[in-house]
Formats: sequence, C-alpha cells, structure tokens
Amino acid sequence: MQNIIKIKGLIIAIAVLILASCKKNDADPRPEIDVIFTTVIDDYTVSFDNQTKGGVSYKWEFGDGATSTEASPVHTYAGKGKYVPTLYVTTASGNRIEGSTVLRISKSSPVKLDDDSFDDWNDVTKYGFTSSAPSNSVRAAKFDYDGSSIYFYFEMTRTLSDNDVFDFYMDTDDNPATGYDLSGSFPGAGVDVLMEGQILGGADAWADILYHAGPGNGWSWDGQSITEAYALGTAKKEGILTKVEGKFDRTKLKGMTGKAIRFGIILTKNDWSASVGYIPDNGSPAIRIDMTE
Repeated sequence: MQNIIKIKGLIIAIAVLILASCKKNDADPRPEIDVIFTTVIDDYTVSFDNQTKGGVSYKWEFGDGATSTEASPVHTYAGKGKYVPTLYVTTASGNRIEGSTVLRISKSSPVKLDDDSFDDWNDVTKYGFTSSAPSNSVRAAKFDYDGSSIYFYFEMTRTLSDNDVFDFYMDTDDNPATGYDLSGSFPGAGVDVLMEGQILGGADAWADILYHAGPGNGWSWDGQSITEAYALGTAKKEGILTKVEGKFDRTKLKGMTGKAIRFGIILTKNDWSASVGYIPDNGSPAIRIDMTE
C-alpha cells in the first residue's frame, strides 16, 4: 500500500510495510483527499494557490510563526531564508490532512535579459548613477541583483561599432584593504576581480577574467578559465544613446556570494589610446551594492 501526498504537482510516495498479521479487511490507510497547492514567489511575498478538493476548512502555517485560515492566502516573509509552509485541510468527516513544501526566499529582480526591452529597468531605483561630465561618455547606469546574478545597465554616447574595451573592476569582498588599490580612479575599492574585454563585439566579443595576485603584488593578476561568468541581454541604439544590459553570475566569480560588492568601470577605445567612459565619474567613490536583503 502507499500513502500519497501531492504538493505542487510532485507526488511523494511513502511505502508502507504490511505485517504478516494484517488482515485483508484492515482499514485503507490512504488519505481521503490529496493536499495540493502551488506557490508564486515575488521578492519576499508568496502567493499560495490551494487546489485541494474536498476540504471544508484550512489552516496555513507559513514556517515563520505566522498562520492563516484563508483558502489561498498571500504572505510576506520578513527576510530571506528557507521556510517550510504547511497546509492543514479538514475534511467533511473531521479528519485533518497536511502537506508541506520548502521555500527559499531571497530578493528577486525585475530585470529580464531576454525580452528585447529596457522597460524592466524602470522598476530599478536603488543603485543608480548619472553623469554630466563632458568627458564621460557614460550618461547613466543602474545595478540590481538577486540570489544568483548581479545585473548592470548602461546608457552611453558611444556606439556598438566603437567596440570599446570594458574594464569591470570589482571589490568582491567589500574590503578596500585587500586587492588592487584603485583609489586613483575609484576611492574605496580594493579590486579582487577584473573582467576586461570587448563585450559588445558581437560574434567577435571576448572577455578575460582575472583575479588579483594578492597583497603586495601591485598590478599583478592571475588569469582564470571561467565559462559563462557573464551574459549580455539587449544592446541597441535608442535616439542618441546606446543602451546595454547584462549580468554577472554570482556563483562563478570569487566573493560574489558575499554581503556587498563595489564596482568601478572604465571604457577604453578599442586601440587602447584613451579612456572614454567611467562608472562612476573618474575620482568618485566606487559604487557599493549592499546584498544583505
């Protein structure tokens, strides 16, 4: 015999041993109904859709001490973490049957790289940069993150055909005292990871991932063989501006799963003759992204 619990379309079968002394007319231990529900996670808010048939009343325990007797409640968790919500269903016969699932709650991002649009960046407001410096070709930039990625968005007066070299200087341990001292351009950054490349080169795009060699080594870097550390989304000209979006994979690069990161980004002409863009402006403190949410 089997007890079957259905949760989010997953069937969990628990084998039940039948003792030799059991009689054929023993009561069937299977639950009289199946507990079925689905979840949709949006940042820290979860919508529970109860699809159980045959229940007369319900009780939810969300795994954080909160409860609800609504059939299909919406619940907001206080912060990221792993939670085990449980739905208790009472049947017409008075029996109570339960089903649980595991939720991993973390900050989500509205950014989608496969929609051929920059409209989703309108909802990103926390980590932004604008420049009016005549020498800076980068007019604006935004950053966002979720549990797996750090997203970036640029608006610049350069074109895709310029095929500039991008240098992403990243203080991944949020410690100015470690890594390469980039205070001449971006005070407060001790650069641990450098990604350098012509990322807008289409089929000829390239990028190198470098880790700083350590304290006292100055401009000394170790090349890394890391695939899919970054990805580009939409890149196109709109009016007088070229707009670009992309992301870094937090699981691929050293230190990116930490609590904060600092960015300084420099654009250089493809012949290396001159720097043409900075994020933030040259001489401004590196942009710090707090990832404790």
